[in-house]
Amino acid sequence: MTSLPPAAERVLAAVSLVPPGRVVSYGDIGALTGVGPRQVGAIMREHGASVAWWRVVSHDGTLAPLAKARDHWAAEGIVVRPDGRGCRMRTHRADLAGLAGEYFLLAGERGWDIVETSTI
Repeated sequence: MTSLPPAAERVLAAVSLVPPGRVVSYGDIGALTGVGPRQVGAIMREHGASVAWWRVVSHDGTLAPLAKARDHWAAEGIVVRPDGRGCRMRTHRADLAGLAGEYFLLAGERGWDIVETSTI
């Protein structure tokens, strides 16, 4: 079994905590885990199949592989914007404070350093 790089473990753990019907941005996950948004995107591209990848979107709610995500979004009640490019972040964004609390508990259990950030 191949172990993941530490940054990938942190990102995937954070994404796994996003509840159904909610989305977060690459930047949200980056702020939570201490990983840059572009690196979050690279990690999701490489390893994201093991988590609910369709819950991670751009800052404006767009999702490049939206065609692949539509069935997941429909099942979870995430509504596609009228422009057909993503969802409304204001409507579907996860509770970031709650997500941070869950992530910090998980990080503590796993012995990870907790990233202090003012953007969460």
